[in-house]
Amino acid sequence: MLDLYWGSLIFGAVFAVVTFIFGDMLDSALTAATEISFDQVAWLHPMVLVGGITGFGGSGLLLTYYSSFEKVEIALLAVAIAVALSSLTYFMYVKPMRDCENSTGFFNADLIGRAGEVTVPIPVNGFGEVLIRIGAGNTNQTAASQEQEELPAGTQIIVAQIKEGVLYVYRNNQQSGGETV
Repeated sequence: MLDLYWGSLIFGAVFAVVTFIFGDMLDSALTAATEISFDQVAWLHPMVLVGGITGFGGSGLLLTYYSSFEKVEIALLAVAIAVALSSLTYFMYVKPMRDCENSTGFFNADLIGRAGEVTVPIPVNGFGEVLIRIGAGNTNQTAASQEQEELPAGTQIIVAQIKEGVLYVYRNNQQSGGETV
């Protein structure tokens, strides 16, 4: 049994070093090979599985050397500790990290219907700039008036359409504060 415990512990340590160096490539390769995204079945995440294997090996060694339990009892306790460590890894690290990912990326089409504010005045037949809150950040975009009216800085607006990278906006009389209307 000592060989199994040592093998599990060493495998976990080597996997940790390899993951630290080649983590993104391994994740892509595993996803391509198994056609499983770890976002879909997070409990199969390598950190959870290998953490459990490493915990099994380490706890098995410690219990063998420092307890008076029998081999079967040690193996059962090592499995229980491995399951507990895997659960802690999942609930304390993997799940929170997956849930906190935010992106500032967006498509221009996502801006249609969004509310914002004029930051650079928009003349009747010209261009200005608007600030729109989207996702985890803000974006400044070139804008023109949809209704051919002057929009001074600070005016609340709604994006009506986008043509050639320019947002065509109109005055927001409802003041919805950056939300999609």
